[in-house]
Amino acid sequence: MEYQAVAGALSSFRVLELGSTIAAPFSGRLLADFGAEVIKVEDVAGDTLRTVGDSVEGKSLYAASLFRSKSTVAIDLRTEEGRNLVRRLAAECDVLIENFRPGQMEKWGLGYDALNAINPRLVMLRISGFGQTGPYSQRPGYGVIGEAVSGLRYINGDPDRPPGRMATALTDYITGLYGAYGVLAALHHRTLTGKGQCIDASLYECAFSFMEPYAQTFDKLGTVVERVGSRMPGATPNNLYATGDGQYILIAAFADSIFRRLCDVMDQPDLADDARFKTSAARNENADAIDDIVAAWAAGLPLPDLEERLDAAKVPATRIFNMADIFADPHYKARGMLVPVPDDDLDSITMAAPVPHLSDSPGKATHAGHRVGQDTRAVLRDIGGLSDDAIDKLIVAGTIRAEEEPQG
Repeated sequence: MEYQAVAGALSSFRVLELGSTIAAPFSGRLLADFGAEVIKVEDVAGDTLRTVGDSVEGKSLYAASLFRSKSTVAIDLRTEEGRNLVRRLAAECDVLIENFRPGQMEKWGLGYDALNAINPRLVMLRISGFGQTGPYSQRPGYGVIGEAVSGLRYINGDPDRPPGRMATALTDYITGLYGAYGVLAALHHRTLTGKGQCIDASLYECAFSFMEPYAQTFDKLGTVVERVGSRMPGATPNNLYATGDGQYILIAAFADSIFRRLCDVMDQPDLADDARFKTSAARNENADAIDDIVAAWAAGLPLPDLEERLDAAKVPATRIFNMADIFADPHYKARGMLVPVPDDDLDSITMAAPVPHLSDSPGKATHAGHRVGQDTRAVLRDIGGLSDDAIDKLIVAGTIRAEEEPQG
């Protein structure tokens, strides 16, 4: 097998990904989607993500997506030989991504200062639960822990129930996105200075940034925002309403001009001039009253009829899509948001397409995630500069895992 880089907007960059589970691999995948040459290093036993979620014929569908368009290399970092391999690869890379507990990379001699001495142009993205410094830095922190500490979990759900959660790794994805953004900013800075730098991205801080509307209101007003269910605080009406056929529709008509159009659709144009509802501020003061009116109207019509009427009036509204709706939706199809990605084991797997859409250098998922150690030999030979004999010895010693048996 010959090692080949992937063309794309970021194809001039090589990334060494040491991260596991979700946040760090997602950050690496975002870069890979736009052509960065991403080498994923995982333990010889395989990344924990390979055991999460559903599998088909023993292949993790989650890993197939998060590891897509990457080369997979299996190295035991608990051995000095394995860490030496990382140093070899880091010397040839533009970016290194890791999400070990703060201090672990330093214990291995792979901290930023050590790697910077080898490669001063290296950009190092460090993802952790609570950051590299501070009193909580040594606490273990999955995304859901960061979500709770950030305040996001506190405001999610209905007011009469415990805080709810999203059925996805929201904080990991937020942090991975910020991580990729930080990498691109650091790479641009490198073009100006010639120097790499270290990026400290923590799960709780990245999640907390999404609490932006509420920090200043607590500072100036002492207001602690509470759970409000499907309603959006400070933007009325913007809620979920039951329909006449037992489904739900989301209507967001909080701007004055849009609210007036909603009133026309409901055949209640006088509501737009009602002092309780005439302005956004007034509607926020009387949110229960206007929500009751909209809810009564929506309850008298089936969902398709509501969607048709609201769309014709240019009022933002939609049903709540599930995955079956998404796969059947013509707009998703027209935008190419579901793409069949080639897979060595399952022929192809349909995945979410790379976003955003670039006009001249769009992203592309070139292949689904590879098997553990599928590219170990090719990467260590073509980038690490090792001979096949040296690679064979490392396989026999258990320092690395490769699909090909030792040639001897």
